[in-house]
Amino acid sequence: MNEHPNPHVPHEPTTHSATDSSVGSLLRQLTHEVPSLMTKELALAKAELSESIRSTKAGAASVATGGVVLMGGFIVLLLAAVYGLSTVMASWLAALIVGGVVTVVGLIMVSAGKKKFEASSFKPERTMHSLNKDKDAVREHTS
Repeated sequence: MNEHPNPHVPHEPTTHSATDSSVGSLLRQLTHEVPSLMTKELALAKAELSESIRSTKAGAASVATGGVVLMGGFIVLLLAAVYGLSTVMASWLAALIVGGVVTVVGLIMVSAGKKKFEASSFKPERTMHSLNKDKDAVREHTS
């Protein structure tokens, strides 16, 4: 049978038990939300790490390409200097001038690739920001 409280009987105030139930409710809610929050934070960190790895791969490809160009430049320029410029100047001077120019170009390419390896690109900035926001929110609610 369903029992309905008598509407004519006054109710006693339950401030203490209401406070206890709201704290208990908040704690239950917290225990349900924290694992979800941690899962989302881990997913964000994984996404940022994947992005950093892609950037690192691009940097490695740039460095490798620059290295290949640098080596090819050395070989071609040394041969071109010996054969082409030896008619205008001493062959050793021609090889030195042309080889120096190609070396500078190759070093610029390698340097551009190395910039993609900066340590800051490995920091999961968005995850760190999100974790700090979560920490601040928890502090605010527990204070």
